[in-house]
Amino acid sequence: MGVALAVLVLVSLFTNKEIFLAVASGASALGVWELHRALAHRDFQPPVISTYVGSVLIPVVAYVWGKDAFASVIVLVLVAVVVEASVVPHADVQRNAAVGALVTLYVPALVGFAALLLKSGDGDLRIVTFILVVVCSDVGGYAVGVLFGKHPMAPSVSPKKSWEGFAGSAIACLIGGVLAVTLLLDGRWWVGLLLGACVVVTATIGDLCESVIKRDLGVKDMSNLIPGHGGLMDRLDSLLVSVPVVWAILTVLVPS
Repeated sequence: MGVALAVLVLVSLFTNKEIFLAVASGASALGVWELHRALAHRDFQPPVISTYVGSVLIPVVAYVWGKDAFASVIVLVLVAVVVEASVVPHADVQRNAAVGALVTLYVPALVGFAALLLKSGDGDLRIVTFILVVVCSDVGGYAVGVLFGKHPMAPSVSPKKSWEGFAGSAIACLIGGVLAVTLLLDGRWWVGLLLGACVVVTATIGDLCESVIKRDLGVKDMSNLIPGHGGLMDRLDSLLVSVPVVWAILTVLVPS
């Protein structure tokens, strides 16, 4: 399944940017669906129409019209979330509006940064760089953690995460960052080091944040959508939190 997902991403990315945008927007919508499903375990009822429309609208607007329109559409979707929550009879408006805002900011707003990456002239290579460095974090952390992990990082949240695994993630991210930035984007080596150092932190935070959400909701996986992997959000957790940082670093330090 991991190989199949990688092939889907690469084929869509290098065939046509708009096809990859459609894949990313579809992933955003599926992520919103999984969050709705998981939140239902604790009787949370985020607004349906505004969050699903926003899941597709936000990444598309980011890609077509850029960062200013991207920021504006996020605000408009959040306003729509509050309005929709307010018109549902016999509902807890504040509670539903709050979880609707969480869904919007956690999935489509972060996917929108991937759309901004894609919008650059060399957007396909920027997306590959982004995914490659995050994958380095996951693979490095898993390999070193399995072999040498002894000291838990956050046992109450994710018992399998260890400081040794974090060190493996850091080494893999630094190497992956330097190679990706210099070879794919013709950037400077120290930018790759900075990118890798930041991604190892954001990817770890993203993983732990989703673990906290799942524990609070009492679910093991966000869904069973991907055999052997759980839900799509279980694969996107590190990517989502990392992408705005990657976009910021590459936008400022690696001209398109």
